[in-house]
Amino acid sequence: MALYMIGDVQGCDEALGRLLETVDFSPSRDTLYLLGDLVNRGPQSLDVLHRLMALESSVHCLLGNHDLHLLAVAHGVRKPHRSDTVADILAAPDRRVLLDWLRHRPMALYAHGWLMVHAGVLPQWDRNQTLALAGELESVLRSPDWTEFLHGMYGNQPDLWSDSLRGDERLRVIVNTLTRLRFCSAQGVMEFDAKDGADNAPHGFMPWFDVPGRRTAGVPVAFGHWSTVGAVQREDVLPLDTGCVWGGCLTAARMGDAPGSFELLSVRCAQARQPCKD
Repeated sequence: MALYMIGDVQGCDEALGRLLETVDFSPSRDTLYLLGDLVNRGPQSLDVLHRLMALESSVHCLLGNHDLHLLAVAHGVRKPHRSDTVADILAAPDRRVLLDWLRHRPMALYAHGWLMVHAGVLPQWDRNQTLALAGELESVLRSPDWTEFLHGMYGNQPDLWSDSLRGDERLRVIVNTLTRLRFCSAQGVMEFDAKDGADNAPHGFMPWFDVPGRRTAGVPVAFGHWSTVGAVQREDVLPLDTGCVWGGCLTAARMGDAPGSFELLSVRCAQARQPCKD
């Protein structure tokens, strides 16, 4: 039995298929964990969802910001962006089944010694609080009136967590942390404009995983979302978005037997200009 974590697919189904062939994935034997942003920007978002749904219990997929964007567009809360590539899903005969499956995916997971999120974790949150807050959001997305949440989901405020937050503000901080976070201050104030690498933090901010005293320090955390993060020399941090949709590679981490151990395996995407690193 092999266990794999895979970074942002973003509609690159051809690359996903080749990656699964490369690792000799068997749904009867192995398990996949995908770290969110399953769809959008790439050319085959519908194929990605069909592939993942067909794998049933052998795959566990987190929700990323692009997946939530699809749900918002599908329900008229947001207009499609000119770079969106989800029209095939919106026009599919099984559209309702696809969207219903998507909204029932988790926001965070802890399995085999790894905490998995799409984007990041605030320094004030430990592993258990991260999972509990993710569970709050999951419950809302799975409720009968879940579309009401979509109307209050967007916005950068509040940019600082407080246990006293309630309603839309509480849910907005949770969703922004789990699906958008890259940089924050030492106090946990989030910054959403900068998208450069970890070495180019805006003044007063730092990568979320470099905050001194971070309460998940020592817990291996795997995340996607940040294709420009660059080299991260941390034993407890594993970025897995290697920019497939932007001409990079699609990467899987095969979990080892020792806590936090892994082996990276990558395939070139169709539009990749350079080979992936061994």
